[in-house]
Amino acid sequence: MTDAPRNDTGAAGATRGYFAIGVERISKQMNVGNLMRSAHAFGASFVFTIGAEYRAAEARSDTSKAHAHLPLYDWAGVEDMRLPKGCRLVGVELLDEAIDLPSFRHPLQAAYVMGPERGSLSRALTERCDYVVKIPTAFCVNVAMAGAIVMYDRVRSLGRFAERPVMEGGPSEPIQAHVHGDPISRKQRRQTRGKTPR
Repeated sequence: MTDAPRNDTGAAGATRGYFAIGVERISKQMNVGNLMRSAHAFGASFVFTIGAEYRAAEARSDTSKAHAHLPLYDWAGVEDMRLPKGCRLVGVELLDEAIDLPSFRHPLQAAYVMGPERGSLSRALTERCDYVVKIPTAFCVNVAMAGAIVMYDRVRSLGRFAERPVMEGGPSEPIQAHVHGDPISRKQRRQTRGKTPR
């Protein structure tokens, strides 16, 4: 890929790393448009399609015009897909062996991919995935909704937010500011090697 990924800065609580989201063999403009609009809102670095039946940039439901603000890749097939070095491919599919999304630790660099409206991820793409996760629902939900759930879970688990209260309602204290430690010199690092913390 030629475009450098942007930092993942969701709607709130910036996180480190980056993510992308895409679909395989999708055919409905409304679904991809809604997915791309959500990807733009959640701070995706790029979006993609694999074997789509139309150009994703034509999706009229993408009212934020995500394709004008972040890179869009339209790959003809799985063999044409090129992800940045170190980027983990995460399939989203209702498979018995898939990892439940609430129990999944998101990679810092990830590309999430979902299958078509009336079908599943192809075997070739599933085999290429580093992980496959499933949303704990009784049956499949709309592609755009599934993508929004995955992106929300990523932002929620990797972002910085105030702690949830024990009782219902919002947090009673604001999020604490990040505190950077003092720089550590090479001499200090050598001195602390081998010492067990107390």
